[in-house]
Amino acid sequence: MVRVTDMTHGRPIRLILLFSLPLMLGSVFQQLYTIVDTIIIGRGVGMQALASIGAADWINWLVLWGLQGFTQGFAILAAQEFGAGAYDRLRRVLAMIVKLSCWFGIAVTIISLLLVRPLLTLLHTDPAVFGGAQTYLYVQFGGSLIIIAYNMAAAVLRCLGDSRTPLFAIIAASFANIALDLLFVMGFGWGIFGASFATVLAQLIAFLLCLRSLRRLPFVQLTKADWKTDPAILLHLCRLGIPTGLQMSMITLGGMVLQSVLNGFGVVFVAGYTAANKLYGILESASVAFGYAMTAYMGQNRGARNAARIDAGIRAVLVLSAEFTAAIVTAMLLAGKPLLGLFLSTEEAGAADALAVAYQYLMVLMAFLFALFMLQAYRSSLQGLGEMTVPTLSGFAEMLMRMGAALVLPTFIGQSGVFFAEGAAWVCAAALNLVWYYMRIGKIKRDMLK
Repeated sequence: MVRVTDMTHGRPIRLILLFSLPLMLGSVFQQLYTIVDTIIIGRGVGMQALASIGAADWINWLVLWGLQGFTQGFAILAAQEFGAGAYDRLRRVLAMIVKLSCWFGIAVTIISLLLVRPLLTLLHTDPAVFGGAQTYLYVQFGGSLIIIAYNMAAAVLRCLGDSRTPLFAIIAASFANIALDLLFVMGFGWGIFGASFATVLAQLIAFLLCLRSLRRLPFVQLTKADWKTDPAILLHLCRLGIPTGLQMSMITLGGMVLQSVLNGFGVVFVAGYTAANKLYGILESASVAFGYAMTAYMGQNRGARNAARIDAGIRAVLVLSAEFTAAIVTAMLLAGKPLLGLFLSTEEAGAADALAVAYQYLMVLMAFLFALFMLQAYRSSLQGLGEMTVPTLSGFAEMLMRMGAALVLPTFIGQSGVFFAEGAAWVCAAALNLVWYYMRIGKIKRDMLK
């Protein structure tokens, strides 16, 4: 039985926590895609192959986060219609989401494949890792339609209040990914190609499981009439999805400049930085989950015109964010170094130096972690309420801050200056969204009561 959650009733802190916990666990399993790839590549193929994946990271995220942003923005309208109980309109919205996702997926596939070599060249990718990075990206971008299909289905389920189905889908896909990694990389000897191909196939499994759950919801069974192109709904979806997708893509453009700087520091430095980033991908799961929860919570309550629950929701997520930040930082102070050691073979030359780089970067990330939680909370709340302008502009500000810090700080404090680029970007974007939220929330609530 597929379970959806009406977030217009009940204690906000309980709703947000219970909704977020499956998403956190699901995000952890989703990160296993890249972590298993990294461990198997780093230990089974070598540090140079690990650096190849690291050199491809930001380019990969440029497309992946853009696709996630588009689908997340599209699903906001679904959350609002669900909160309003307008199921006839909800079905039309879902049909238009599928159409737009297909169109975006095809366009992204073509464009991204054409840009792989130029982007790697633009980032001054080391010739020693260029070929591996190119292979990794060709496979990932070739599967863009699969990736957007999964993200579309998962985003819709989340906005309907179902955070469990994406969890089960990711768990199943993660185990499949591990098995396929071992088969393709260790068994067939396919190296980076095998690891990347396994990730795409795992995403296909996740999509099929989410699709099965959506088809079981009686109020979203689409009819032929629902598929008739509705320009008004398409335009509304574009107003929500395009800014969110651009916001996510702009964030990664700053990261690409950061990657260009990193590539100049050598393979050992890039390998250590990559190892820390893979572990950080798990650590940010809580903040991302709270962000998804607030998009659904605010979207449903905006649709239901339930203004009284808005303030309670933001207070609840801030309390939860403070608690989770404290727990994560404590855990990394105690166990960060052993966990980072999983990514690097101690027998390989330069592994100790790479581990030192990884641990130093991880500690800098921990110092700024609460800013990331605040950024996710306020930006996602604004998006759920239909406020797209400042969240998009904050992505631009985040890009500029990440670029500026990466280019300037190493001049004054050495190579470790690049470690502060992420934290500076989070603080800047969080401040923008927080200020705008409190400037706009009064008018938003008044509009909801009309």
